[in-house]
Amino acid sequence: MGAALEVAGLSVVYGAAIEALDQVSLAVPEGGFVALLGANGAGKSTMLKAISGLLRFENGRVRAGRIVFNGEPIAGLPSFALARRGILHVREGRFVFPTMTVEENLEAASFARGKRTPQAPRRVYDEIFGYFPALARRRSSQAGYLSGGEQQMLAIGRALFAMPELLLVDEASLGLAPKIAAEIFSILARINAERRLSILVVEQNVSLALRHAAYGYVLESGKLVQEGPAASLMDRENLSKRYLGGQAAAHASP
Repeated sequence: MGAALEVAGLSVVYGAAIEALDQVSLAVPEGGFVALLGANGAGKSTMLKAISGLLRFENGRVRAGRIVFNGEPIAGLPSFALARRGILHVREGRFVFPTMTVEENLEAASFARGKRTPQAPRRVYDEIFGYFPALARRRSSQAGYLSGGEQQMLAIGRALFAMPELLLVDEASLGLAPKIAAEIFSILARINAERRLSILVVEQNVSLALRHAAYGYVLESGKLVQEGPAASLMDRENLSKRYLGGQAAAHASP
């Protein structure tokens, strides 16, 4: 199996001197489900922004290293060009359009497809609503009136509407009740299995992420400190206390 995404020796700085990532390498296999773990400030979100081209909007830049998607280097390309290549980023905070309906939010992702799929057939809506029945019931509701969990589903569904080849998801469980967070991760795992969609998730909820991902990486202060198959990283005592801090330890407990 080849790699959909390869990141090699990536170093990222903000401004003139703040180093957020230091020589970090990771890979997402084609059709793989990979988790990037770490405490707040470890550099997880910075990694996703470097991949999706959003660093430039936060005065960040890649100082060294390579980012390769489907065999082609992409570091430095603008975010819209990366979206049209199939890299879709579900950012922390959801960022739905609150005054637009659920269907209008989905349709707003049309620009990201570019020439790959210029028009969305009805089956694309049906497929997304099949994954997220709660959205199907609220399809004509304004997104601002959805619950936090429904908004997270909508953010993921909007990315799926753009027919991604690589899905980046930042803190899918943040601020959600455990039951809803577990439902969302189960849906991501189903999408990964059924569509063979390559997925990279950033997550502080260690046990939830590792129950669904096949492989994991752990960041601490911008450096890669541990990696391995999800089963080998399920030593939650070690992960939580050594790298992730008290908040993550609480998440990881059953």
